[in-house]
Amino acid sequence: MVMKPEPIFTAVESVADGEINCPVVLMTPQGRKLTHALAEQFSQEARLMILCGRYEGVDERVRRYLVTDEISMGDYVLSGGELPALVLLEAVTRLLPGALGDPDGAFDDSFANGLLEYPHYTRPATFRDWAVPEELLSGNHKAIASWRRRQSLLRTLQKRPDLLLTAQLGQQDIEVLQELAGEYDLKIPSQILSQHGENE
Repeated sequence: MVMKPEPIFTAVESVADGEINCPVVLMTPQGRKLTHALAEQFSQEARLMILCGRYEGVDERVRRYLVTDEISMGDYVLSGGELPALVLLEAVTRLLPGALGDPDGAFDDSFANGLLEYPHYTRPATFRDWAVPEELLSGNHKAIASWRRRQSLLRTLQKRPDLLLTAQLGQQDIEVLQELAGEYDLKIPSQILSQHGENE
């Protein structure tokens, strides 16, 4: 089944009052992958229209003459674009001012600064003999910030070292990465070391 062009054009044009002056996004596995940076870009738009295909998708004329961007959730196929559209909405909405309780809440999330986010803890301080790290209980904001940065670097090195290639890293970060690589028997991508004039 392929969705016909007429109802889609009619729907979009009626919502746009005849003038389409915002991104019209088609959710499709053929699109570029949704990233944090792309969500930030869309969050700057005053308006966003999202189209969802079903089964075989939409008539090609919709893609060629109406759609301004095509977005994918990843290298897999679903029967429709409804769930990916909800994912896009969630990713964009949480970046809007006032959407989160903490105005800076989204700034240290995974991908926001190029790294994966650090671990989080809450009460009780000890649960089944597993304790919250001492640094987090110290009340020392500098020590807490240092611990969080170190943990972000560690998690990224362990789980997504590819992210380190585009992350904003200072010399101190490189030194921490080298220390972590030795401590946990991990490999730092060689491009990072060469960018910072280091030897493996």
